[in-house]
Amino acid sequence: MTPASSAAGAPASARDGYAVRALIASVLGYAMDGFDLLILGFMLPAIAVDLHLNSAQAGSLVTWTLVGAVAGGLIFGVLSDYFGRVRMLTSTILIFAVFTGLCAVAQGYSDLLAYRTIAGIGLGGEFGIGMTLVAEAWPASQRARVSSYVGLGWQLGVLAAALLTPLLLPVIGWRGMFALGLLPAVVSFFVRRRVEEPVLFIERVARGMHEPPLKLLIADARTIRASLGVAILCSVQNFGYYGLMIWLPSYLSKTFGYSLTKSGVWTAATVVGMACGIWLFGIAADRFGRKPAFLFYQVGAVVMVFIYAHLTTPAALLIGGAAMGMFVNGMIGGYGALISELYLTDARATAQNVLFNVGRAVGGFGPVVVGALAARYSFGAALALLASIYLLDVLATLFMIPERRGAALE
Repeated sequence: MTPASSAAGAPASARDGYAVRALIASVLGYAMDGFDLLILGFMLPAIAVDLHLNSAQAGSLVTWTLVGAVAGGLIFGVLSDYFGRVRMLTSTILIFAVFTGLCAVAQGYSDLLAYRTIAGIGLGGEFGIGMTLVAEAWPASQRARVSSYVGLGWQLGVLAAALLTPLLLPVIGWRGMFALGLLPAVVSFFVRRRVEEPVLFIERVARGMHEPPLKLLIADARTIRASLGVAILCSVQNFGYYGLMIWLPSYLSKTFGYSLTKSGVWTAATVVGMACGIWLFGIAADRFGRKPAFLFYQVGAVVMVFIYAHLTTPAALLIGGAAMGMFVNGMIGGYGALISELYLTDARATAQNVLFNVGRAVGGFGPVVVGALAARYSFGAALALLASIYLLDVLATLFMIPERRGAALE
C-alpha cells in the first residue's frame, strides 16, 4: 500500500506498524482519562470531609473538570489541525498528568478546583485527537471497529478505577490516588518517541490551510445540520454517562446499603457491559452502517435505563447494570468514525474535539441534575429522566446525520 493511497482511508504505514502504534497511544491516553474521572466519583465523600466541602462544591469538581475539557477540546482540536496530531496529543497528556498530580497537594476548595479545571483542559484534548489519529491511520473497512478500541481505552481505565479504588483509597487516601495521575507522563514519552504524524495530515500541511478549521464546521447548511446533530448526540451521550456513573456508587450504597467494595463490583459489572457494547458497536457500524447502529443502541438505552430504575434484587442489578451499560455507553464506539467521515482533514480534529466536548460540557450538568432529582424525589425518578433524553438522540440521528459508512477521508 503506497502512502498516496492513505488518502482513500488505508493505513499510512501498515508495514512498519505505524497504525498499531497510533492505536496503542490513543487507547492508553484515553484509559488514563477514564481512570481519573471515575476515581473522582469514588473519592468525593472523602475529599468533602477532609476539605470541608458542601455537596454543591463537591459536585462542582466534576462539573468544572468537564468545563475545562470543553476549553481543551476547542484549543487543542484547532491546534492539532494546524500543528499535528501527535504533537498536540503529547501536550494534552502532559497537562492532564501534571495538574492531576497537583490535586494531591491541594489545600482547599479553590486550588483543587483550579487544578481540576486545568487537568480537564488536557483531558478534553485527548479524545478527539486520538480518534483522528486512528481514523487517519486505518482502512475505511475497519474505521468504526478500530475507533471503538479507543473508546474501550476509557472503559479499561474506568474498570481499573472501579476495582482498584476500594483497595487503594483506604491505604493511600485521596491524595495518593491523585498522585497516580502522574503516570500518564510516561505515556506522553511513548507517544512522542514512537508515533509519527499520519500521511493525511502531512499531505494537508503540504497544500496549506485554506480555511480556519472552526469555519469548516459551519461551512454550509448541510454541514451546520450535521454539526448540530452530532453535538446533540454527544450531549445526550455524556449527560447520560456522567449522570449515571458519578452517582451509581451512591445509588447502590444509599438505596440498597451496598458497601464501597460491593458498589465497586456492581459498578464494574456496568462498565464491563459498556465495554462489550462499545466493541459490538464498532463491528455493527462497519457492517450495517453508522445510523442503524446508533438507532439500535439509542432505543436500547431508553428501554434499559427505565428497566434498571425498577430493579431491586442484587442479581437483577448486576445483570441489568451490564445490559444498561452496553446501550448507554456503547455508542462511544461510533463517534470517531462518524465524525471523521463528515469533515475534511483540515478540520477533522477540530470537529472531533469541539463537538464531543460540547457534549461533555452539557454532560457536566448530568451529575448536578441527577443529584438534585435524587435529593428531591428519588434515584428512580432521576434514572427515568436519563431514559427519556435518549429520544432526542433518535430524532437527531434520523433527521440530521448523513450516512457515510466507509467514505474516503478527504
